[in-house]
Amino acid sequence: MTISFYNSPTITGTQVNYYLICHRKLWLFSHNINMEHTSEAVEIGALVHAHSYERKNKEIVFDGIKIDFFDKNHGVIHEVKKSKKMEESHFWQLKFYIYHFKKLGLDVSGKIDYPLIRRTQTVELTTDDEAQLERMLDDIIKINEQELPPPVIKAKICKSCSYYELCYA
Repeated sequence: MTISFYNSPTITGTQVNYYLICHRKLWLFSHNINMEHTSEAVEIGALVHAHSYERKNKEIVFDGIKIDFFDKNHGVIHEVKKSKKMEESHFWQLKFYIYHFKKLGLDVSGKIDYPLIRRTQTVELTTDDEAQLERMLDDIIKINEQELPPPVIKAKICKSCSYYELCYA
């Protein structure tokens, strides 16, 4: 088990994102049950990411996290997303990255880039956000420590989820 700066197992931005979408998806992903390779939506997202901002440095990976690119001249973390469909989870994923950098003593801000709709959303991390994020990280750890996955949520978003067949088979 890797211990991170907030004295917990390493948590990724994807886990923070999934926590806000579906606790079952979070648990399955965290237990190395990965269905992303079967998802057309994930494949499209990967293509958008690969062909957007081609001149920028891509995918910086460290300490268990992976950011899409970092503008070192302005201290801005960028996340590239294909749509605003899950915007809240995108915000919190980026706030998690900003939080992570802050714990390392680096002052950064964040932007979510939606190249298909040509929009950019600035994301800041407040003191209240930090407290809420720490509660979320504690919850993520508790969910991941469960022996069995949480129940199916039976939501509209399930139909487009890469884990759909595992949940509804």
